[in-house]
Amino acid sequence: MAYAHTLSQRAASLLETVAPRGGLLTAATAAVLGSLLLAASAKVQVPFWPVPMTMQSMVVILLGMAYGSRLATATVLLYLAEGLAGLPVFAGAGAGPAYMAGPTAGYLLGFVLAAGVTGWLAERGWDRSPVKAVAALAVGHALLFVPGVAWMAVLFGGEKAIALGLTPFLAATVLKTALGAAIMQAAWKVVARRSQA
Repeated sequence: MAYAHTLSQRAASLLETVAPRGGLLTAATAAVLGSLLLAASAKVQVPFWPVPMTMQSMVVILLGMAYGSRLATATVLLYLAEGLAGLPVFAGAGAGPAYMAGPTAGYLLGFVLAAGVTGWLAERGWDRSPVKAVAALAVGHALLFVPGVAWMAVLFGGEKAIALGLTPFLAATVLKTALGAAIMQAAWKVVARRSQA
């Protein structure tokens, strides 16, 4: 019973803690800035085929941790809407509906899932503990890979999907998870110092 009560309690997100009186304008500004950060992180990439390795996965899950589930999900949906409209926000030069149905489609869906779930975990305090932050970020990465690899399996077959869409990214995912957890711990320390000043 105590466990269920803990899961239902919602902690303030990092953004809500930094801007406690933020309203619609703050949320809209944060969503636009988050979508721009996602677009910039898409351009920082290591070439792989058929899916390039970018910093987007870390940014997606950090948005979830910092913004909370609803705002992070809205931010990722805004980013996807920008790409659907043809804006050059994705890795490479492609955009629009055809790009979004290509090999990266599952990962794009995974962005939405990862942002929402890591945000939900952060709202339960998982972003404030180093061990729980690592666990939450690992869950977020898993939620990126499951639909991403599944869609690639539809296009290329299961064995090729794992070989091309999962295995090459595992070491980088471990590093991104550790780095993301460290960033969240540092951010909360800064906020704690500010509140004590």
